[in-house]
Amino acid sequence: MTKAPLNRSKLPLTGRVVMFFIRHIQQAMGSVGELWRNPISSLMTMAMLGVSLSLPAALQVLVKNAESITQSWDSAAQISLFIDEGRSEHSIQSLITRIKVFPEVAEVSYINREQALQEFQALSGFGDALSYLDTNPLPAVVMVTPTSRYSSPQGARELLQKLQRQPEVSFGRLDIEWLERLQAGVKLLQRTVSMVAALLILAVVLIIGNTIRLAIMSRRSEIEVMKLVGATESFIQRPFLYTGIWYGVIGGVLAWVIINLLVWYLDGALVELLGLYGSQINMQGLTFTELLQLVGIASFLGWLGSYLSVRQHLRAIEPE
Repeated sequence: MTKAPLNRSKLPLTGRVVMFFIRHIQQAMGSVGELWRNPISSLMTMAMLGVSLSLPAALQVLVKNAESITQSWDSAAQISLFIDEGRSEHSIQSLITRIKVFPEVAEVSYINREQALQEFQALSGFGDALSYLDTNPLPAVVMVTPTSRYSSPQGARELLQKLQRQPEVSFGRLDIEWLERLQAGVKLLQRTVSMVAALLILAVVLIIGNTIRLAIMSRRSEIEVMKLVGATESFIQRPFLYTGIWYGVIGGVLAWVIINLLVWYLDGALVELLGLYGSQINMQGLTFTELLQLVGIASFLGWLGSYLSVRQHLRAIEPE
């Protein structure tokens, strides 16, 4: 006695939903089997995808660390206020008291004329020559450290203009041209990341699309038989879509591994370099959240590449 075939229309809604997910899981696992049956070509494709995805991810990590370094150096920006020569100590202390109450100011330090001369003698190497001067030519200096909100180049300039309006100040100096160059370099790097990412995203889609095309061609006879027995296009194309998704997922994980290995390799050299500038910052890799984002983007690109290839080549296969 043979069992009658299951009629989908007689299944309740919950049963149809359960069967829908079961079929998807079966075809997803079946696509893994197809990859396993061709290990060398599958691994080469995944490795190529991993390297392609690691390039924009590496640039993004570089941008993230450059921004972290820039933020740490922003807080070190200082404004030097040179005091008029005729001002008394009482007038200078009054200026310092006023500056301390500014909401843009985090710290104020004072170097009087004698201290400035001593430091210049110690650092310049002209100590003997300076001893022949009748008067001290160096002015008193008030060093102002902005708050983190006003440590950016624009905020520091606004604070400098405000401080220069004080009557005791002869002029002020803000040496942040190097910081502006650094920030301009970071912005250029961000645009480079966007351009390189767009090109490599196109490369990933083309690689996966060509791989799926070859898979379709190798299974042409099987697809013809499936169409002869009445299989729908969605049923036929679904394993290829899952294959593209698996390519993307594993390629994204490989890219994450490559990036973390590069970060581990370069971290010691970066710490040594920043130590010369008085900064102690360890290089940051991709976090777990960024890993999920990378895998999600890679799996979407895998699906997109396989979908475009399937829609183009699957329709061209018709049983004779």
